[in-house]
Amino acid sequence: MAPTKTPGHGIYRDVNEVRPGHFIRFSRDGVQERAYWKLESRPHTDDLETTAQRVRELLHDTVKRQLVADVPVVSLLSGGLDSSGLSAIAQRFYQQEGKDPLHTYAIDFVGSSRDFREDPIRRSLDTPWIEKMVDHIQTSHHMVTLDTPDLIENMDVPYQAHDLPGMGEMETSLYLLFKAIKKDATVALSGESADEVFGGYPWFHSREVLEADTFPWLVTMGDSDRRFRILSDDVKRAIRPEEYIQDRYREAIHEVPRLQGENRKDARIRELFYLNLTRFLPLLLHRKDRMSMACGLEVRVPFCDHRLVEYVWNIPWEMKTVDGIEKGILRRAFADVLPEGVTKRRKSAYPATTNPTYLEAVRSRTEQILDDPSSPILPLIDQENIRRVVRGEAQDVDSFGMKGILERIIQIDGWLRDYRVKVSL
Repeated sequence: MAPTKTPGHGIYRDVNEVRPGHFIRFSRDGVQERAYWKLESRPHTDDLETTAQRVRELLHDTVKRQLVADVPVVSLLSGGLDSSGLSAIAQRFYQQEGKDPLHTYAIDFVGSSRDFREDPIRRSLDTPWIEKMVDHIQTSHHMVTLDTPDLIENMDVPYQAHDLPGMGEMETSLYLLFKAIKKDATVALSGESADEVFGGYPWFHSREVLEADTFPWLVTMGDSDRRFRILSDDVKRAIRPEEYIQDRYREAIHEVPRLQGENRKDARIRELFYLNLTRFLPLLLHRKDRMSMACGLEVRVPFCDHRLVEYVWNIPWEMKTVDGIEKGILRRAFADVLPEGVTKRRKSAYPATTNPTYLEAVRSRTEQILDDPSSPILPLIDQENIRRVVRGEAQDVDSFGMKGILERIIQIDGWLRDYRVKVSL
């Protein structure tokens, strides 16, 4: 996965972004940046039943509002808790209004049932759960199935859509899904951000992460040699990546709105939520926005409704994980619209191709970059380390890790070439 961006920073010299929840005012007195929205910590006084009901009401109201459009609206449906709940609510509104069934969409890959291997973040294939949901809520479902040539042909789309290096196949496949949806609709609902808002990621439930003094998602990435293996020694000396990350982490922790009297564990969990909402979620929202806008599709995210985010922010951790499962309070809120099996399905990440032909294609393209003396990325990377990864000689890098490293090389090199970027260290 691509690293998260530093809020308020930009890539080009003297060009910075406006931070989320802020606005910029230009006047004769100069430039002023102010926050118009921020999270506020306060005691949560609702009991469990009231909390679940309030979450349910907010979700129903948000979905109803976001279904309003003068163009066709559809929904993404992966068979997971988040998209299933939103699709079920949307379909219920369609039935109440006497409309035709809601159209839902999902992604799959050729050979996925043959090549799938369970891992800590992808516990099961989506297809059986999608079928269960479609049978339960009776939507008109469309499965978009991609093959390796589809992904290779569109490999440059991420950096072209972002105007920055992208994530690779994780974004290419999403773009192709959105492109297929755009043939039939102009607006889609997505379950994006529920894991950040309700605490669904594995790192929310890890003792190691609770005790770590860094961003939670970095704990699972291993030591710094692995994280920064693609960088040349000159680049590492110039940017001091470990020091930079630690400085950014300290800045983020300093911003966390504290709740007076909160015990140490709950205060730490509040920190994890803040880090996810302000440092990790923007990465995924940028991915969604850029890939959807690249094909003219508007994707709405009900879980980002500010009323819901403000309310859930202060729900105690024990209540968020009621029934001993991640996002337990959300599962209770969705219990009236989902079959029991889906309400109990454990989180499984966005699907990725496991077809070996894609990995071979990525390795081949990376070798072309390494063998081309004019490749602009060469001075920035440890070429011998990358060649060992390409040859499969890096024992601490599995095929999934290899794919991520090599896709990063391809994305950066393409961006440097096409945008004629000059890097000054």
